[in-house]
Amino acid sequence: MASKVIAITGGFGILGEAVCRAAKGAGWTVIAIDRADGPREGFPDGVEAMGGVDLTQAEAAADLFNAIVKKYGRLDALLNIAGGFRWETLEDGNIDSWDFLFSINVKTAATACKMALPYLKAAPAGRIVNVGAAGAVKAGMGMGAYAASKSGVMRLTEALAEELKSTNVTVNAVLPSIIDTPQNRSDMPEADPGDWVAPEDLASVMLFLASDAAKAVTGALVPVTGKV
Repeated sequence: MASKVIAITGGFGILGEAVCRAAKGAGWTVIAIDRADGPREGFPDGVEAMGGVDLTQAEAAADLFNAIVKKYGRLDALLNIAGGFRWETLEDGNIDSWDFLFSINVKTAATACKMALPYLKAAPAGRIVNVGAAGAVKAGMGMGAYAASKSGVMRLTEALAEELKSTNVTVNAVLPSIIDTPQNRSDMPEADPGDWVAPEDLASVMLFLASDAAKAVTGALVPVTGKV
């Protein structure tokens, strides 16, 4: 039997790379999708890298998933990691940040879900796992645009889960706090990264939600907050 196929958006980033590595180790056929042209040095072997993809464009996303299924014959899971962050107060920040973060956080996830959905519904057990944010449950200062966009991802998750309850597709999201990345260590040198969420630990939760073991879970927003 062919291995299950998982598509991971934002697959060239720190979290995306960790999820790709974990999924490959678990026996998935893994496709990493990213707007960047190519992955960084040290990217996991055996993962197909599909760069230069703008997931805010419906036609590009449709072509992408069609190509994946044409090559591999199936699509079993979609993990939406593509996105970004900005810290800005409303008074001193750029109002365009609201459009920017909506586009890269919400629109990418919604577009990828819509274009992958026919193939996920055709799979024995389709899975969608999105990345929301613990900081979107109650926004702090400077987090307005980011929290609003991640709240949009969370509402998308809930609404799509309800929409698909009569199908074989589940839709869930993880809500991480601070992820232990080189950028966050640089931005917060006084903090203890041991309190944060390791990318590998977040990857484990996401892959559980993508697994057969999570078939009874849909519409869940799962906090993954470490010790923060």
